Amino acid sequence: MEREILSTDQGWWVVSHQNTLWLPEGSLPRGSAAALSLAGNQGIPIGEWQGETVWLVCQQQSRDMVSLRQLLSEEAGLFRLAGRGVQLAEFYRSHRYCGYCGVPMKVSRTELACLCTQCPERYYPQIAPCIIVVIRRDDRLLLAQHVRHRNGIYTALAGFAEVGETLEQTVAREVMEESSIRIKNLRYVASQPWPFPQSLMMAFMADYDSGEIAIDPKELLDAGWYRYDALPQLPPPGTIARRLIEDTVALCREKYE
Repeated sequence: MEREILSTDQGWWVVSHQNTLWLPEGSLPRGSAAALSLAGNQGIPIGEWQGETVWLVCQQQSRDMVSLRQLLSEEAGLFRLAGRGVQLAEFYRSHRYCGYCGVPMKVSRTELACLCTQCPERYYPQIAPCIIVVIRRDDRLLLAQHVRHRNGIYTALAGFAEVGETLEQTVAREVMEESSIRIKNLRYVASQPWPFPQSLMMAFMADYDSGEIAIDPKELLDAGWYRYDALPQLPPPGTIARRLIEDTVALCREKYE
């Protein structure tokens, strides 16, 4: 797994530190370790893209360290691999010491894990399950502006699963807590790894059942029912939220046009 990078090593390079990514010239670096001055660092192969190895290097470059969001417009496969690298880099950075006995840990040679050098504890990267749902009421969609979105974007409702919940229970609870709406006819659509910082988004569609919108101001700035052909500013392409909205719009077009 982890080894010293040689000057002859080739491929794509995910150089990450504290949830940021090295993007010289605005794109993921590709080429030889020698040309990119990466030889001598410790690296881990984390996948393959277009027939070439994708390497993870956990270090901070002196410049051009930006958010992974800069790669949202890239192909989905490359974005997922870069996200995998950013999440793993943060996992290794936050697990330098054992949480039980406090001694230094080492990176496993056989799997993506950190091993305690004193007690038998073994740590794996953790993933936070999240749901995201678009709710349809006849020819309208329930879209909301979240408090973390200060750029005018309206998107689907979303939230984290809690201990002991099924995903179906999570959807119903989050929708009720954020909007006071009850839903029915819930169906699963797709999932997307979402490395902000370590989520797995599970996407659903649902139909409106009852209730009037009353937002939770701690979570939402605004929410409303929007006709499918008169939508507000939406999330960027490549996100599971955008796909959910577009799929719901397609259903509306089939019925109302």
